[in-house]
Amino acid sequence: MTDAALSPAAVGALIDHTLLKADAAEEAIRRTAREAAEHGFAAVCINPRWVRLVTEELRGSGVRTCTVVGFPLGATTTAAKVAETDEAVFNGASEIDMVVDIADANAGLHTEVQAQIDAVARAAHDGGAILKVILETALLSEEAKRLVCRAAEAVSADFVKTSTGFVSGGATVEDLALMHEEVGDASASRPPEEYAPTLMRCGRSTRAPPGSAPVLPLIS
Repeated sequence: MTDAALSPAAVGALIDHTLLKADAAEEAIRRTAREAAEHGFAAVCINPRWVRLVTEELRGSGVRTCTVVGFPLGATTTAAKVAETDEAVFNGASEIDMVVDIADANAGLHTEVQAQIDAVARAAHDGGAILKVILETALLSEEAKRLVCRAAEAVSADFVKTSTGFVSGGATVEDLALMHEEVGDASASRPPEEYAPTLMRCGRSTRAPPGSAPVLPLIS
């Protein structure tokens, strides 16, 4: 990995600048969007209620609006996840991060897991958005992680992601390596300075909280 490849601009372009706290207020959401535009981050990831506001705040910046579906537990029905996706893309989201059904994945229910991912992927793609499937790796067995990756690839989901950031344990380099082995495009919910080299080899993005921007000058 060259110094150029790990420049602040290169790392910044991989980051989903994220604010998913339940008590996040409008000004904090707007500030997150402004930071993302200033530093050239890939996307701003926020809860669904903020999609319209963030889309307007980012207009013309080249930064995408990302939101979450079935978040953070993944334990909603396929119909609910599709409805969330339809509303999000209607409101301006161009990226959907969906939490997989963790219970079905651990139970080895490949058909059910794949069918749900397929339904949400179709809704996202029909609206011009991409779908990233969140595994919540800390709660899945290795077999379940591989099952979800294969299901996501089979139905043309665009990326797989390690975790929501709401479960202790989080992602590991080993998780990224496993996911990269299965599908190629993997991403992690960790601060950018910690995983940047591995992440840039494995995939597209890291979910990073507000406060990521001051870290970028340190990555060089």
